[in-house]
Amino acid sequence: MDKSPLFRKENTTAHRPQRRIGGDYRDQRHAKDQALSDAKRSSMHANVHRGRDYTPLFKFLLANVGKSWNEIYSEAASRLDRPEPIFWLVALTERDRREFVRVGESSYYSGLYVDDSGLLLRVNPKLGPSSLGPSCKCCTHTFNGVRFTQPFRLSNPGLEPG
Repeated sequence: MDKSPLFRKENTTAHRPQRRIGGDYRDQRHAKDQALSDAKRSSMHANVHRGRDYTPLFKFLLANVGKSWNEIYSEAASRLDRPEPIFWLVALTERDRREFVRVGESSYYSGLYVDDSGLLLRVNPKLGPSSLGPSCKCCTHTFNGVRFTQPFRLSNPGLEPG
């Protein structure tokens, strides 16, 4: 049985999602200062991944906290277009661990790590939507998909991971 991919090709839940479609290479190639530009000889940005929403991956990782990392990684990697987004949340070394990770403009997720016994764990299991406050009034800030419970204040400490 084939399982569904852990990413969406575009964020279909957003109202009028911002899409960057084309134009980059065209603009570079016809730049005014072509003497300094290698745009005519460069590639057309084949590795730029536009319109990818990895929310299903992040929910998959959070749902599998406490399980074997090798099994989680092999299943996640097989259901993705590339493995890099896994490591946006998961730290393999102690110095890369963060309590939370900001993905996009106003979405925050628990930082994860692999312990010595090979289990996937949260860096700070006590952290939740009431632990953080929004950085602006206009956006809906979420932590692991749940809306922040603190109101906006002009100075909200704790939004930048240390």
